[in-house]
Amino acid sequence: MKKVVIGLVLGAVLGALDGATSWLTPEVRAMLLQIIMGSMMKDALVGMLVGVFAWRVRSVGLGVTLGAVLGFALAFVVAYLQNAHYAEILIPGTLVGVLLGFVTQKSGMAAAITQEAH
Repeated sequence: MKKVVIGLVLGAVLGALDGATSWLTPEVRAMLLQIIMGSMMKDALVGMLVGVFAWRVRSVGLGVTLGAVLGFALAFVVAYLQNAHYAEILIPGTLVGVLLGFVTQKSGMAAAITQEAH
């Protein structure tokens, strides 16, 4: 269950950072708070889902792939609804998903390996 919490919290933090980068796009600065909150929720959801997957399945490759797919899919929905800024939304969304997939798979691995060795 620790992996789920890590994914959820890290997803929210990375989502806030991802959303904050929208300040670099002048035409959306008026909606900065909504973008940050939406990005936090989107990435927290991705983090929670890859955390549940990592809790059940030990495979860094599959975790990273799932994170990339979920990050891309949810970012695509957001970009499609905006009908603009596809690259600015899809690239960071996918990268955050990849990072979340990797971190949730790697978290707790050393403790699990140590316990199996004894």
